[in-house]
Amino acid sequence: MTSQVSPHLWFPEPSLSFHPDHAGDVDTHPLRGLLRYGPYSAGLVPDPIRVATISPSGESQRLYDFMKALNSKFDPTERRDYLPPWPGFRSVFNLNMRAAEKGCHIQLDERLEHEMTDSGTPHIVLSSRLTRALQALDAMRERFDVIFIYVPQSWSAGFFGNTDEDFDLHDHLKAASAARRLPIQLVREDRALAYPHKASVMWRIGLALYAKAGGVPWKLADSDPDTAYIGISYAVRPVESDKPRFVTCCSQVFDGDGAGLEFVAYDANEVDVQRDNPFLSRNEMFRVMTRSLDLYRRRHAGRTPRRVIVHKSTEFKFEEIDGCMEALHLCEAVDLVQIVEDVPWRGAKIDPPRGANRKGAPAGYPVDRGSLLGLGPRECLLWMHGNVAGINNSGSYFQGSRSTPRPIRLVRHAGHGPWDDTARSALALSKMNWNNDGLYDQLPVTMSYAKVLARVVKRMPGLGKAPYQFRFFM
Repeated sequence: MTSQVSPHLWFPEPSLSFHPDHAGDVDTHPLRGLLRYGPYSAGLVPDPIRVATISPSGESQRLYDFMKALNSKFDPTERRDYLPPWPGFRSVFNLNMRAAEKGCHIQLDERLEHEMTDSGTPHIVLSSRLTRALQALDAMRERFDVIFIYVPQSWSAGFFGNTDEDFDLHDHLKAASAARRLPIQLVREDRALAYPHKASVMWRIGLALYAKAGGVPWKLADSDPDTAYIGISYAVRPVESDKPRFVTCCSQVFDGDGAGLEFVAYDANEVDVQRDNPFLSRNEMFRVMTRSLDLYRRRHAGRTPRRVIVHKSTEFKFEEIDGCMEALHLCEAVDLVQIVEDVPWRGAKIDPPRGANRKGAPAGYPVDRGSLLGLGPRECLLWMHGNVAGINNSGSYFQGSRSTPRPIRLVRHAGHGPWDDTARSALALSKMNWNNDGLYDQLPVTMSYAKVLARVVKRMPGLGKAPYQFRFFM
């Protein structure tokens, strides 16, 4: 037995594409790429983007002022080694945004806060009032594109339920609006209006507004057009719910370029629970894979992908593997990859010795993002978080600038060959979250979106059979 580990690999930072026909319009930095080239779907989003609003009594002007500020310029006052100045919404996306026509703006009456104070369930009072406002706007859907909901701190008593309730106002409103195909943006007083770092706020809200209006800010530059990615997550309803306890959430079959944000969700009947984790029967897994593959074919003129990579956070049981293989039997290659987020491994980067008979010294920056360390024929560690070169003038960039980055563990339950394609795709998909202005997430979008879907879908009154667009859940 030896204490040595296998040699490690390193994969460079994936590039993003900002034009469907110009191969040179690429950049590793998503915001820098937007400023240089504009969004990928330029000219395909209705101009202007019309914003409807829901606000507390007497607070509508404050929300309008915030919307106007989206068209102003702001220099970064935090994350200066990454964040570029915000030049205004039109300068970034080459289209306008404005308030929708007069009838699309709702102010909640002044009695709301008194009713919340007098109630033992203020979250029910608040969520009911906001849901009714969404219903009213739904009746005039053709007159706006996105809804801004101003959420002041004075409503904080209604943000969460009692200790014995599974209630979250954000997820409740997303569920209510997604069921009606209404894209909403919550504008929190503490996180947006009162947040002192305005450039950060404008980048985040601006990106979200563009994506929720149907825009595509960027896609992956180096991708295999014949590969599809599927992310699976399971939502567990509260015990007191009268609906089936488990819901299977299949995040959209992502195209090879990481785009295409539809997904299917349905109640799973044949579920085996082990250590609080649900596992599907062969029939249920066949069902979810078949419906997911149908989504891909619908977007690609009936064509079947050559390769499919499936991500989920728990292991693939034998019945689940059989269900996947049966549904995907027309694909040349199928990789079933478990992504484990919580691992005990850490790593430190050691610079090589500079002179004879000297030991290496700890580097000034952590392990490079994209480093891969094999643990065996079926497992490896991949650093999704770490040092990245070429993002700023200093030559090194460590997102967050604190703590020792932890890797994720990839476990392949089906598939073969080197880890290159699996690792490269995971790194690239970590840059496809359009609801985030960071360089990357610590998980591929297949898993980060699946987490969001699991939280929201279990609160929806009915799932329906039609696929959903993810922009309604962002």
